[in-house]
Amino acid sequence: MGYDLSALKQKALLIRKEILELTHDAGCGHPGGSLSAVELLVALYDCKLRHDPKNPSWSDRDMVIISKGHVTPVVYSVLANAGYFSKDEYKLYRKLGGILQGHVTKKTPGVEFNTGSLGHGLSAANGLALGGRLLKKDQKFYCLMGDGEIQEGSVWEAAMSGAQFKLDNVCAIVDYNKVQENGLTNEIKNLEPLKAKWESFGWYAVEINGHNFDEVIKAYSDFGKVNKGKPYVIIANTIKGKGVSFMELNKSWHGKAPNDEQLAAAMKELN
Repeated sequence: MGYDLSALKQKALLIRKEILELTHDAGCGHPGGSLSAVELLVALYDCKLRHDPKNPSWSDRDMVIISKGHVTPVVYSVLANAGYFSKDEYKLYRKLGGILQGHVTKKTPGVEFNTGSLGHGLSAANGLALGGRLLKKDQKFYCLMGDGEIQEGSVWEAAMSGAQFKLDNVCAIVDYNKVQENGLTNEIKNLEPLKAKWESFGWYAVEINGHNFDEVIKAYSDFGKVNKGKPYVIIANTIKGKGVSFMELNKSWHGKAPNDEQLAAAMKELN
């Protein structure tokens, strides 16, 4: 599938700006892990995913489970720019009565599963994939996870199940930005050797630069071709807070909104 790299980069820039604006305007939210996942979601929705924003419940759609369900700024911006809902909804982000809450819920068009309590998304993707198999549907199931999240035992139970049932229609995406809420992942609970771990659990694993569109799109394109009989995992090396120097690799920006001055500085950098 061909793609316009320049257009994708412009889309990523727009998404980053909207992440900052959403969190600033709400006075809360999770910018750091949203900024690290931009290219992963832009490439998925623009270049790979079989979906229909005008018919979010289309029975033959591919499904995306946002297991790191707190990164709603990037999710909502990607969905709105894909046409799932109007950007007028941004005004009620994280506000009572709005459809765009602080963690993803099925109230939002395009969201497949309520997440936020971490460690559950991969099990959900497995279950949906098994259901798709029973219905003999040619669907793919993607699950975006955080690196702090995969320190949880439930993730590895799901990893064992994925291999046990040979779920080669499941693609796990690890946003490996190396920073979780309270510090560096390798200091809190070291994940390495991460690729070898997934492989030892029976998965077909690839490791990429998660901010390089060519590498991201190739990884998505190989899914379903190279992993017959095995679930597929993309370990995407990313930078928490990508694009804003004072947010990059800084745990303080895991769940903190920029103030007026910080927003202006960040926008100046992005421009």
